[in-house]
Amino acid sequence: MKKILLLGLMWGMLLQGCEELLPSAPASNEILDGPIEGLSAAQMHTFLAGDEAFSEVFVPESGLGPYFVTSSCVTCHPGDGKGHPSSGLTRFGKFTNGSFDHMLAQGGPQLQNHAIPGFEAETIPAEATGITVFLAPAVTGMGLLEAVPDADILAKADPNDLDSDGISGEPNYIIPPVFFKPKTHHLANAGRYIGRFGKKAGAIDLLMQTVGAYKQDMGITSDFDLEDPINFNDSEIAIGQVGDPEVSASTVNQVVFYLQTLKPPLRRKAEDSDVIEGEMLFEQIGCATCHLPTMTSGPHAVEALAYKTFHPYTDLLMHDMGTDLDDGYTEGTAITSEWKTPALWGLGLSKNAQGGLYFLMHDGRAGSIEEAIMMHGGEAAAAAEKFEALAQADRDFVVRFLESL
Repeated sequence: MKKILLLGLMWGMLLQGCEELLPSAPASNEILDGPIEGLSAAQMHTFLAGDEAFSEVFVPESGLGPYFVTSSCVTCHPGDGKGHPSSGLTRFGKFTNGSFDHMLAQGGPQLQNHAIPGFEAETIPAEATGITVFLAPAVTGMGLLEAVPDADILAKADPNDLDSDGISGEPNYIIPPVFFKPKTHHLANAGRYIGRFGKKAGAIDLLMQTVGAYKQDMGITSDFDLEDPINFNDSEIAIGQVGDPEVSASTVNQVVFYLQTLKPPLRRKAEDSDVIEGEMLFEQIGCATCHLPTMTSGPHAVEALAYKTFHPYTDLLMHDMGTDLDDGYTEGTAITSEWKTPALWGLGLSKNAQGGLYFLMHDGRAGSIEEAIMMHGGEAAAAAEKFEALAQADRDFVVRFLESL
């Protein structure tokens, strides 16, 4: 008996010692991953299934390619955060008779720069004139953004700058895919709907975004889109290695649910006096005109997403950002120099997903928050000039505020 008690005591001491040696879990506001509060047990089950599907690494035997950019969702969205330049997405097109041509007949709109063995990676057609690179965004809080009523977005639009503030945000209207089913909060405009996801707001909802990413990023077909990307250097028809669909509608819907119910980024150091000062300056110099602090979701089948007030720092509108940021490429009704106001929540955690360094703006050209602000032109030039005119200490306050988001 004494021997058993001694062994039990030793085992207990060993467990306690291991606990002291193991690192503590990060605080929930230091990571992007995790579900939004208020999900039911059944919804948590779907969330976890979506998380598993989002993490799947595809190989040729499971449908990867034959042409692709990356082999998994998490390669572009590590930790559900922003992507690194090494996984940037190249898109291309050209103007034909005044309209932008995404060159679908030549493999557009996205370059698949990798191929499985036996196939040739795609190259950009020589005729392309608009070539751009997008870094993948963080994917947290997207369900709340998806649930903002179109009427609320339109209420903030001022395409003709009638208030003469120099800001003329307008929605980007997108032709919906055949599988799109409008919700009660969607408002049609000549058969198009407001885009709200992607750098150019080219996707209307998260289903459209997810189906497009499966196909264009990984060469994965689904029940929603049964055609593989085409490399016209290899063939004029889509060539898949695995029977279609390569993922089911059920799997796609689980990933969509996962994206919808990822928690919004949580604030850090919001009570810090420097952060409070920076927030005040952020509003004073005009940044909050487009990076709108507060939005409210409308009705939603998931109670945790319905009628919630949240703080994404975007207006979901397109703004002309000037010639330096005109990439010659566009989607929907936007002109080539227009970009959707990116949500700023989670900005301070971006480095964690980008290898310890900032790669900001649409293509990662800015190495710091301050540098990114200074690159704002067009409608945002006045705010950038006011930021530049601040004393360095005040600029630092603004940066600390942004890092707290």
